[in-house]
Amino acid sequence: MKVIMPEEIYPGFEQAFGALRQFAAGRRGTTQPVEHCEMCSAALEKEHPHLIALASRQIVCACLACALLFDGVQGAKYKRVSRRLQQIADFQMTDAEWESLMIPINMAFFLESSVEGRVIALYPSPAGAVESLLPLDAWSEIVEQNPALRRLEPDVEALLVSRVGYTHGAAAAEYYLAPIDECYRLVGLIRSNWRGLSGGTEVWTEVAGFFSDLRSRAGRIPGGSNA
Repeated sequence: MKVIMPEEIYPGFEQAFGALRQFAAGRRGTTQPVEHCEMCSAALEKEHPHLIALASRQIVCACLACALLFDGVQGAKYKRVSRRLQQIADFQMTDAEWESLMIPINMAFFLESSVEGRVIALYPSPAGAVESLLPLDAWSEIVEQNPALRRLEPDVEALLVSRVGYTHGAAAAEYYLAPIDECYRLVGLIRSNWRGLSGGTEVWTEVAGFFSDLRSRAGRIPGGSNA
């Protein structure tokens, strides 16, 4: 009995089926771009350590082995970014004290730079992180009222402040002791989603989602905690 092949019934079958096989093989071989350690080029997991270059404040992706090399090392060019994330409850700051910091928006983060020997204030903008060059005369008073801020590890942790909802009467102000890479993640989110003069609805939806995620992951400490 003669076996009738598909191509005899449907001209061009083999060509079409071959193209389909190639397409399926291509789809099976398709993978998401893999991040690599910026120190040794090893492939990275989705969740991986970060380092910060102290002079430039640039965040560097690293594998665990490379990150461990910078744990507690004095005088190195890089520091491993802390993973501690805590929301500071009952934070003590008056509107006048906030205004004295002269931050032009109601969102900012503050870190102590070991390179510059001072506290630096930065705020997100459509162009990226902008440093406030104005003197932070009220900072020592704020730390006095909130001793938990004495726990901030220089360079790798920051006080992250959001007073956006508070300013509009929609939510309480939020204060976090946060890893510095989380602060720069917020900066990147705003930069990539900003539209027009006011940012547009999308960016503020993304910001709300960012702080909702932060809130869900953060531990809570009182502002006056020395623990």
